[in-house]
Amino acid sequence: AFIRLITVILDVMFVWRTRRTMSIFQMVRIVLKILVATIWMITLPIYYAKSRKNSVCSADQSWSQFGSRCLPQYMTAVAVYVMANSIEMALFFVPAVRSYMEMSDSRLCSIFSWWAQPRLYVGRGMQECHICLLKYSLFWILLLSCKLLFSYHFEVKPLVESTKQIMQISVSTYEWHELFPGVKNNVGAVLAVWTPITIVYFMDTQIWYSIFCAIFGGVYGIFRHLGEIRTMGMVRSRFLSLPAAFNARLIPPSSKKEKKRNIRSLLEEKFFRVMEVEKDGYIKFIAVWNQIVNSIREEDLISNRENDLMTMPISSDLGSGNIHWPLFLLTTKFSTALNMARDFDGEYWQLDKKVKKDRYLYSAVKECYNLLINFLDLLVVGDLEKRIISAIITEVKNTTNSSTFLSNFRMSELPVLHDKLIQLVEIFLENKHSQYEKLVKLLQDIFEIVTRDMMIYGQRITDLINCSKSLEEGDSCLLSLYEPPLFASKVPKPALNFPLPNSGSVKEQARRLFLLLTVKETAMDIPVNLEARRRISFFATSIFMDMPCAPKIRNMLSFSVMTPYYAEEVNFSEEELHSSQDGASILSYMQKIYPDEWKNFLERMGYKASDCLHDDHFSDQTNEEVRKWASFRGQTLSRTVRGMMYYQKAIKLQAFLDMAKDKDIREGYKTIESEYDRKRSIHSLSAQLDALADMKFTYVISCQMYGSQKASGDPRARDILDLLMSYPSLRVAYIEEKEEIGKDKPQKVYSSVLVKAINNLDQEIYRIKLPGPPIIGEGKPENQNQGIIFTRGDALQTIDMNQDNYMEEAFKMRNVLQEFHRHQQGRHPTILGLGEHIFTGSVSSLAWFMSYQESSFVTIGQRFLANPLRVFHVTRGGISKASKTINLSEDVFAGFNTTLRCGYVTYHEYMKVGKGRDVGLNQISKFEAKVANGNSEQTLSRDIFRLGRHFDFFRMLSCYFTTVGFYFSSLMSVLGVYIFLYGQLYLVLSGLEKAFINGAQTKNMKSLETALASQSFIQLGLLTGLPMMMEIALEKGSRTALTDFILMQVQLASVFFTFSLGTKSHYFGRTILHGGAKYRTTGRKFVVFHASFTENYRLYSRSHFVKGFELLFLLVVYNIYSRSYERSMAYILVTCSIWFMTITWLFAPFLFNPSGFAWSKIVEDWMDWTKWMNNQGGIGIQQDKSWQSWWNDEQCHLQHSLLSSRILEIILSLRFFIYQYGLVYHLDITQDNKNIVVYVLSWVVISGIFLLVKVKRNL
Repeated sequence: AFIRLITVILDVMFVWRTRRTMSIFQMVRIVLKILVATIWMITLPIYYAKSRKNSVCSADQSWSQFGSRCLPQYMTAVAVYVMANSIEMALFFVPAVRSYMEMSDSRLCSIFSWWAQPRLYVGRGMQECHICLLKYSLFWILLLSCKLLFSYHFEVKPLVESTKQIMQISVSTYEWHELFPGVKNNVGAVLAVWTPITIVYFMDTQIWYSIFCAIFGGVYGIFRHLGEIRTMGMVRSRFLSLPAAFNARLIPPSSKKEKKRNIRSLLEEKFFRVMEVEKDGYIKFIAVWNQIVNSIREEDLISNRENDLMTMPISSDLGSGNIHWPLFLLTTKFSTALNMARDFDGEYWQLDKKVKKDRYLYSAVKECYNLLINFLDLLVVGDLEKRIISAIITEVKNTTNSSTFLSNFRMSELPVLHDKLIQLVEIFLENKHSQYEKLVKLLQDIFEIVTRDMMIYGQRITDLINCSKSLEEGDSCLLSLYEPPLFASKVPKPALNFPLPNSGSVKEQARRLFLLLTVKETAMDIPVNLEARRRISFFATSIFMDMPCAPKIRNMLSFSVMTPYYAEEVNFSEEELHSSQDGASILSYMQKIYPDEWKNFLERMGYKASDCLHDDHFSDQTNEEVRKWASFRGQTLSRTVRGMMYYQKAIKLQAFLDMAKDKDIREGYKTIESEYDRKRSIHSLSAQLDALADMKFTYVISCQMYGSQKASGDPRARDILDLLMSYPSLRVAYIEEKEEIGKDKPQKVYSSVLVKAINNLDQEIYRIKLPGPPIIGEGKPENQNQGIIFTRGDALQTIDMNQDNYMEEAFKMRNVLQEFHRHQQGRHPTILGLGEHIFTGSVSSLAWFMSYQESSFVTIGQRFLANPLRVFHVTRGGISKASKTINLSEDVFAGFNTTLRCGYVTYHEYMKVGKGRDVGLNQISKFEAKVANGNSEQTLSRDIFRLGRHFDFFRMLSCYFTTVGFYFSSLMSVLGVYIFLYGQLYLVLSGLEKAFINGAQTKNMKSLETALASQSFIQLGLLTGLPMMMEIALEKGSRTALTDFILMQVQLASVFFTFSLGTKSHYFGRTILHGGAKYRTTGRKFVVFHASFTENYRLYSRSHFVKGFELLFLLVVYNIYSRSYERSMAYILVTCSIWFMTITWLFAPFLFNPSGFAWSKIVEDWMDWTKWMNNQGGIGIQQDKSWQSWWNDEQCHLQHSLLSSRILEIILSLRFFIYQYGLVYHLDITQDNKNIVVYVLSWVVISGIFLLVKVKRNL
């Protein structure tokens, strides 16, 4: 009853400011709730006291007398109270009934809903199904059980005995002037011991959640087949089943297949059996696979040679099962078969069985043989020569069919034949008439090797051919006296058709045959680029995951993509690429971190790496390509546009595969892009594909400042126009501001304008006049809101300008859109969450840490949010309310809104998009500050209040610990360190610690140490590290996870995460106390330059440096005056973690700063900082120019803070007087005098020093 009364009072406090807008029914409800809670609070104690007086009854009383006299009235009151509250518990187990009552308009349900919850339009009917309720309830019951058992046995229970001893000790002598000497039981010491324990007791639930999230999220990911194919070796082993999985997931089923799909898909998805794939499935898979490989080559992730090794040729004999697998699967297979046959000792059927056991080995041998036969058939046109080759082929077929091949051929000569065949294919590749004589001689050598050295009965074939020739001429079967050299005859026609026809297919076959004969690399070494490996392995993994069946393109949902853009980089300029500081430019830095991609780029442009040591070798066109190459590796708009436009390419190819027949696919799938530039009619295939793609996909960039950039001649406007010309389907929406003459005075007119590119110019499509300035709330969501009116379709994908997309992922978009047709409890999804890959991890060690941190929070965290926690506010890219400050994190508020309105949010990991993160410490700190500010505003928002009120208890825990709970726990972690140190300082300086050690056997308080040791996990960043390791192990393997984790510690990952803890706690706590959240621009460029000390001081002075020096002073004073006992390992861990956090907060900005400890930079930074400190501030003086301007801006939040917040700030600042009060009585000058006069005199001395300094400064 007391807790219920407190709850009602808190409800009144939270809604107090809305009292003037409340309806009379809401006021009556609040008054009645207070009245009922107060009545129960008074009634239950009264009845309990009365029942204690009259609770003895005789055994021989009748039931009526027992009921009237002996049944305690207290139990009756309790029964009534429990019965009234048991309704809510019953409804918890029947969520469907509660949802019906909240959504119903009946009088009885309305009265109940009115009493249980405030009457709102939102927040009704959010209950989950029984299965979901059971899953997240069991999760939290298990978690809380483990947490409570651990806390009781290792935190609370051991400290009880120590507390009893402390309370029993009588302390009569203090080492300072005790202000409250009459207080009994050493209350101050008890508070100093129990306060940090209490904080950790409530805070460490976040640690338990992190542990359980990592375990259950990892297991859940395993069941969803994540990480099944992690390496190229796994890709090779599963490649045979890829066409079947591709055909089942990404190819629309025919009407006949749809009827059988349930049983068929069950067998495939549960047992992963390889299905029989029809020939069109192979053809379509090859077409898509080749498009993916070509896209990866265009992005310079692979070389031309790797492109050839990964491409699959489409042949006319696919229907017969002759699949030409990519050469990277067949590399070394032919040489392996060659060595196997040469050294084999046994029967031919044994060798044949051994070869066929390896599917790739058999395919390599068979394809090489068929290609060689095809080339000889194309090359040799002479009658005699054709008969010879035909006889040899016939002999090979007959001996293999009869299993006598090894007894008719000598396998020891195979290496010699292999070398000759390589020379033959090299001539095919050159295909020059000057090689004719060399070709003839080479063919004669091959004929000699085959017939004389290899074939045991080779002479018999020659005799039969000569005999056949003589019979045709009518002569006897005698050898001719004169015979022209074999393959050299030119009369009446040449024996060889050389040069070969100069067609693309012949060149491809020759190149493929040459690679089959010569490549020695294994499949695990191809491709070399790690990003290409990741993309291929993830695509292979994803098509084995559960996803909706793909519809035909004409039946898929149409969708739009929108990207907000303000004034970020579109492309890197020439000046940016080549400007250098300390000899490091952006281009040179990129060449160092992407060496293989730079080499592939030069190869694509026709240059050699050795010839291009300097950019002076490049032409203007190549310089423009270099600029694009660098921009595609940064966080630029051009990278985002290129990635999103893959959707259009994928839709066109998929539409072509839907409409075309097998013959059209074999002959025309490569000509789609070339036909695009031709003059087309309305009925041409390419025109139909373009029209269908435009119907299904729209891409709008909301460039808020494009109009002003054009007017000012900003080069970014030209870059945006270049994007419009490169992608004709791209559209740009911007805000145009003009002054028009009104009736009395000029007035500004705002319009939203949509443009496209026509004839190298932007042409206006639509113009919508706006009622006023569109930027009312935060800039990014308002920019999206003004552009969203130009989007079309059934779905909208919001993409930030630092994101990317990939061709292979674009092919899965129609499957993703089918998720909107799935429903749960009659609700269709409103938001679909997709996985993200952080592509900036290779830029710096900090970027690597951030990418892995995103892996833990975004990937494993959101996977667990969707199922089983059912939190349903996975973030998305924006579009929020027109409110400033409170909606700083606009994406999560979009999730809050859809949840409150019975929305259904899902998260799927079979598709990923790229995402860039900040790569420098200052950028990351600004981003962390923005997110912490946003979370504090969420804490104060009515959205999170309504969610907490309408969720049940366990779902409310899910909501708390997955949103604001993490930041609140971080704040409590830092606050716990302060309380622990100040408590220990109080015990040391007051003399209580000495008295406890001398007066009792109170050894080390292990419960306190154990609790704080668990809290140190947050300080060291291990709270983030556990989910991180689980996700890396899931996607890359346990060995890689362990290796990466050790490498991260060597690269000071713990320093980074501990430093980030200070950023989160400072900005979260300050915004909670004073408000004032604001958007902080971070910049998305490569950080290869030194940050000045002035900049670091402005960023970290209040959040880290001041707090770091305070902790340092606390630790030093405590270690000086502590007369401690023997230290335990837990105590050492606690103190070491605090020392580590202190040093990290003071020195991390210099550790992660390029040239941070170079002497020349130190001198330069000192001079710059001194100048900055001495400059006077004023109107128009920026923060980076004057200390005074920075200070005024840093303290501006106090001007708008509430009086209560200011008072609390003053109270918290009074902690610094503990130093003075304690240290004054420990100085030798006091001569052990504990009088209060000593403290007063210390103030006189301090005041005198301040006055002296002030007077001297004024002089």
